[in-house]
Amino acid sequence: MLATKSNSYTFQKSGIWYFSRRVPADLRRHYRTGRIAYSLRTKSIRDARLGAMSDAAKLDRHWHILRISSDDLPGKHLLNGAVQESEAEASIDDHSLKAAVAVYLRLKGNDRPPTFEAAVRRSCGYLIDCCGMKDLHDYVRSDATKFRDYLFTKGLNGASVARIFGTVRAVINLALSEFGLSIVNPFSNVYFDHSVGVKKRLPVKPEDITKVQAECYEADDEKRWLIALIADTGMRLAEGAGLLCSDFIEQDGILCVNIRPHQWRSLKTASSERVVPLVGSAKWAAERILAQPVKSQFAFPNYNDGQRTNSNSASAALNKWLKIKIGPAYTIHGFRHSMRDRLRAVECPSDVIDQIGGWLTQGVGNSYGKGYPTKILAKQMAEACINTLTCNRACQ
Repeated sequence: MLATKSNSYTFQKSGIWYFSRRVPADLRRHYRTGRIAYSLRTKSIRDARLGAMSDAAKLDRHWHILRISSDDLPGKHLLNGAVQESEAEASIDDHSLKAAVAVYLRLKGNDRPPTFEAAVRRSCGYLIDCCGMKDLHDYVRSDATKFRDYLFTKGLNGASVARIFGTVRAVINLALSEFGLSIVNPFSNVYFDHSVGVKKRLPVKPEDITKVQAECYEADDEKRWLIALIADTGMRLAEGAGLLCSDFIEQDGILCVNIRPHQWRSLKTASSERVVPLVGSAKWAAERILAQPVKSQFAFPNYNDGQRTNSNSASAALNKWLKIKIGPAYTIHGFRHSMRDRLRAVECPSDVIDQIGGWLTQGVGNSYGKGYPTKILAKQMAEACINTLTCNRACQ
């Protein structure tokens, strides 16, 4: 009997649903075959899709670990096993970078995703490759400047260098405190140009926003709902991808999205937690999500498995589609820049803009009160809505 293909890494054969996914070329050496396929043992398309999405997410995490465990990971041979080394096993006089990494991961690594440990190991591994494994008191300022130059020589951009330095600083600062060492962290206050190699994120033009929204209405699927939601809220991709259906709430008679931290998806800053009214394509997307007959607790189940929101997968898929529709100059984050510009264009007060976007507002006075009422936010967002006809219809 012929097999019936579906999306979400599934296909049907003789009434039974199967999982099927190609092994990435760079990981083929770990497998005996180029494709992973097996029975999901169900005739229900709903159960098959949910099971396949969960298994695909597990594979993504496993493949990420395989990639960061590759032989070319900087300093790997010197950092392996650092997190397993207990404080009792380590010498009381061991103040090495390896000991610092062990302490940092023990104290800071609980309930963190695998990417957290990977970032710590990778950043400190770069330092070891550049300056060697040393006791903390043996690192000096010249090591820090040499490390900076080394990272730029490797072709990393300013944003990546900033992240690596931030991680190294944090590891050493915590270790100095835990070890009781009274020395200055030589990796603090090192100058470098943050803009080197960083591509400026362009705001999406109003006419392109309208074009994208029209394409979203036409396609009317999960991927386009996420784009439409971001387009008229300016929320971050991870914020949207990690939403629950129950995060769509009614407040003061207005459909809103409650952006809050979840176990599977944290927020960037404390000010990121907020309630945003939904207008235009964002309201349409929320209504389409809530109207689906096959219910998942997640608004975007393709990017969630209950343990982690796969925002990297969402970013790759959405940016690939946007590149086709409006060109390579734009990314999904461009809608966030556009929302700020659109609100400025209608003379929206800056503190209202900050509340809508979850941007940190400076000043002591801004820490008082609960912020602007929902109706004020909704009014400002409606005025900023690009597609006036759609916005008016969605706001009724």
